This record gives sequence, C-alpha cells and structure tokens, in this order.
Amino acid sequence: MSELTRWFDARRSPFDLLERLFDGDRDAPGAIRVEEVVDGDSLLVRAELPGVDPEKDVDISVRNGSLLISAQRQERKEEKEKGGYRSEFRYGSFSRTLPLPEGATEQDIQATYTDGVLEVRVPVPEQKQSEHRKIEVKRTG
Repeated sequence: MSELTRWFDARRSPFDLLERLFDGDRDAPGAIRVEEVVDGDSLLVRAELPGVDPEKDVDISVRNGSLLISAQRQERKEEKEKGGYRSEFRYGSFSRTLPLPEGATEQDIQATYTDGVLEVRVPVPEQKQSEHRKIEVKRTG
C-alpha cells in the first residue's frame, strides 16, 4: 500500500483524516510518541526519546502557541574480530508539535529527561468556569 493510499484510506473516519491533517501523522517514522496529562495546574507532556543525549540532541521551543519538541539520534555500533570488521549506524530526526492550552506561561516551562523519557511541564492558569445556562428551544410553525 502506498503512503498516499494509506493516508487517504476510505476506511478511516473523516475525523481521523482531519486529525492527521492538523496534528500530523503520529505513527509516521519521524513522529515522537507523546502522552499528555493534566497534573494539577500543569500540562505534563511525556515523550519517548530513548537513546538520545538530552543536552545535545533535544531541542524544545515554543512558537505561535505551540510546543515543538525535536530530537536527533545517532547510534554507531562497531564489532572488531580477528578476521574482519563490522560497522553499523542508525540516525534520524524526530519532531512533534503540540498546541499549548490557552493562558500557558512559556517562561515557566520545565523539562527533565530520565530513562529515555522526556517530561515537559507547562504551567497553566486556572480556567474560569463559564456559567452553565440552558437555552430554550422554541418551536415555530
């Protein structure tokens, strides 16, 4: 199945297609898998990034109300034996853009990295609860 056919597969719901268009294909080879959780007064984003050096290979930025997480991975494996030499390497770039909640404060965003998982904590101010009001529907004709 071609990539284009997979993207526009008729078995997908229209909502799935819209989500892919606006959020990107989460299962694409260059996408970072994330989990978003509201934890108290913060949005907690956990991203799977095994095998990277967070100080050199990870970039986190905020642009136009979105959180952009990007990373690069370069892994090299060498085996030297008596009769030969074998070298293998893997590399790639990964990124994910997530919309930030309204009122999120960019200055207080914090990130930590432990055991291959990047955690980004975004403070979010308490949202005012809108007053619930029922609207009466009037029948005409």
